[in-house]
Amino acid sequence: MAYASTGPITLRTNLAEYPVSSAIRSGAVSSPIAKFDFCGPPLAHDGFKGMIRENAYDCGELAIITFLQARVYNKPYVLLPIPISGRFQHHCIGYNHELFGDLNPKDIEGFKVGCRTYAQTTCLWTRGILQHEYGVDLEKVTWVTVDDGHLAEHTDPPNCERIQKGKKLDQMMLDGELKAAILGAFLPDDPRVRSLVPNPHEAAKEWYKRSGLIPINHMFVVHRDLAKARPDVVKDIFRLLVESRKAAPAKALETIPPIGLEANRKGFQLAIDWSYEQKIIPRRMSVDELFDDATANLMP
Repeated sequence: MAYASTGPITLRTNLAEYPVSSAIRSGAVSSPIAKFDFCGPPLAHDGFKGMIRENAYDCGELAIITFLQARVYNKPYVLLPIPISGRFQHHCIGYNHELFGDLNPKDIEGFKVGCRTYAQTTCLWTRGILQHEYGVDLEKVTWVTVDDGHLAEHTDPPNCERIQKGKKLDQMMLDGELKAAILGAFLPDDPRVRSLVPNPHEAAKEWYKRSGLIPINHMFVVHRDLAKARPDVVKDIFRLLVESRKAAPAKALETIPPIGLEANRKGFQLAIDWSYEQKIIPRRMSVDELFDDATANLMP
């Protein structure tokens, strides 16, 4: 893509409304050289496929696992070292306790478990927790998915199947057609639904004490050609994101990972390792491959 070598430029941007993005979206923080056309959908993940498959945006948020796939398949985006969202994932998988009683995580082996897409970031983190914290053999689970991944190059592993037309994961979970389902923030508000991970919020606190990690959900990316042609613009975008984040309420920052490559190196590496283990990327990349000269050394 061609970008003017000097002067202000307007960037097609996929960035949803969050406490950390409110100031940049409203113009409360601004730049003389970087102007934003917030043309992405209200739910940013609905724009990820267009970004990766069609170069629909010059910059914006992107799920970390989608970005890892994009990088390994040489899609033209590079990472800025600033998370847009993150959260603990222990509570994101539920099941119908009324039908199945008290389940342990390993009880899903041999059964069907729902997830929106196999390569979804929430599903990656949740499966990794099930495997590494609770000993679940992920290959003994059939993963029932709603959609394909954001990248055309991705193929789900053999132990996946697509949901039947007209079915919905949450209802299939309630009906017992699925032993459990990874639904993230969309677990049904229903008294029958229990977390598959026992005491998930306490488990997340223990995870954090041991690992020091908050799982990354979305990062901010820029088009590779923009980074090459206008490192000054990329640097100013980063400044605006930092300032917008500083303007967010402290409560909103409690479950968002820190800023900076080194501050997130361990989290990036874990995302790479688990993506490789779960057959989402075909090779293990180095963390440094995720950045270029214009983005690797950005600091607040």
